[in-house]
Amino acid sequence: MNKLLRELTKYRIGIIIVLVLTLFRAFSELYLPNLMSDIVDVGIMENNRSYMLQLGGWMIAIAAFGTVCAIFSSYYSARIAAGFGRDIRGNMFQKVESFALEEVNSLGTSSLINRTTNDINQVQQVTLMILRMVAFAPMMCIGGIIMAVSKNAKLSLVFVVAIPVLALVIFSIMKKGIPLFKSLQKKLDQLNSVLRENLTGLRVIRSFNKEKYEQKRFLQANKDLTETALYVNKIMAVTMPIMIVVINISTVAIVWFGGIQVDQGVMQVGDIMAFIQYGMQIMFSLMMVSMIFVMMPRASASADRINEVLQMPASITDEDSGEQKPIKGEIEFKNVVFSYPQAEKPVLENLSFQIKPGQTTAIIGGTGSGKSTILNLIARFYDIQAGEILIDGINIRKFKQDALRQTLGFVPQKAVLFSGTIADNIRFGKEDATDEEVDKALEVAQAKEFVENFNKGINAPISQGGTNVSGGQKQRLSIARALVRKPLIYLFDDSFSALDYRTDAALRNALHKEIDHATMVIVAQRVSTIKDADHIIVLEDGKIAGVGTHHQLVETCNVYREIVYSQSVMEETV
Repeated sequence: MNKLLRELTKYRIGIIIVLVLTLFRAFSELYLPNLMSDIVDVGIMENNRSYMLQLGGWMIAIAAFGTVCAIFSSYYSARIAAGFGRDIRGNMFQKVESFALEEVNSLGTSSLINRTTNDINQVQQVTLMILRMVAFAPMMCIGGIIMAVSKNAKLSLVFVVAIPVLALVIFSIMKKGIPLFKSLQKKLDQLNSVLRENLTGLRVIRSFNKEKYEQKRFLQANKDLTETALYVNKIMAVTMPIMIVVINISTVAIVWFGGIQVDQGVMQVGDIMAFIQYGMQIMFSLMMVSMIFVMMPRASASADRINEVLQMPASITDEDSGEQKPIKGEIEFKNVVFSYPQAEKPVLENLSFQIKPGQTTAIIGGTGSGKSTILNLIARFYDIQAGEILIDGINIRKFKQDALRQTLGFVPQKAVLFSGTIADNIRFGKEDATDEEVDKALEVAQAKEFVENFNKGINAPISQGGTNVSGGQKQRLSIARALVRKPLIYLFDDSFSALDYRTDAALRNALHKEIDHATMVIVAQRVSTIKDADHIIVLEDGKIAGVGTHHQLVETCNVYREIVYSQSVMEETV
């Protein structure tokens, strides 16, 4: 929590204003019981009406001044806390954007969302409470004790007993609460994870009639969260009754022993009334502190989770390699070994091949053979464990990530569209693309025809996740997004799988004419998609089973021949 609170240093002027206003507010509230004591002892006891009216006016003025200070103090506190929350959310978002896929997968998407929303909200609320109370409560407590001792030092011994009892209660609850709140946040992550899986996999769940099974999963996660929350709240609920009991006993003790001293003539009635007010102020200030401490365990658990993200080192970083040279597009893998985190064995083993600029290289193989992994490594979404990946003869680690990816046109296996318009999604590849460039990209991607059928054309809206277009349309829009960028290297990760054979052929023909100057790497399952490639790399279990043209591989590579036969295209393609 302390590490996050250091971010408040940029708001030091606002914090100083809050502290000054809080000081004035505390002085005004501490001064009121003293005036009330004088009204009783002098005004009422001596029947001095003018004195009562004079002090009464002062009390109204001081109370109004304290109220104004409280209002502005709360206003500035709210602004500071909101700005603080905004800054942390911004830092979290930037940090997550810097993560490689390895870090994102290890933390989990649901957990990252929860940390960026719920956890930061918890810290923000506690920050607001701290700004409002952490200065005011000690001022009131210390000031109340000083004023109470000045009235009657002997009677102040009541607080010697009450304050340690309250402190012990607060400490015990904090010690018990912090582990429980950490557990509560983890269970909230689990609930969010189950909910997210249900929402994203809704069609699969319904198609397999698994609604009841998923309901049980959700109810179990919800039950675990509820039971933990109830247990935590039961512990926290004990705080307030204990505080009230201690305050009431303290008030009774003050009245009891104060009454004896009034009877003995040691104290006046006004003094004992003021003493009771100071006692209440002391106790309520401790209650304010206890409220902060009750909220602190959950905020502390949330702060730990936030810091875990902010302090997690990125596995992929840029090396200081001096001036970046223009990339031409020659790619070479040298004895590359790569395995995913916690995998039993490498996905790629001693992989070596070369891709020349201006050529089309296709990669084909069975499921799990490492085809998509190769594209992820070229884009440097992951780093390899051994070997080298070279671009233009330079190790890929020497390139800055943004400079490297600026030269790539990446079309993922699962087409991803963003909410907005079709034009917005195409210009995601190039912000300043003209309408002519957008139209050209759509034409090459075989998407212009269906886009023109929309009422608003390229300004037609795309819903979140592209749910208002078909799978084939999403793929073609994703391809157009890569084309408008006009990169030097194109990476197509099974990006033609949702297209019919006619559209597939037309798209490949248009691509060959449009980007014959660039390096193109195509991962595909269909032989018909890659048969015209300059080179075809056949993978089997992370190793190269064959390299060559389509006709060469049909003659020499058993693995490729089996793929051809399985797709029943042997007679058409030989």
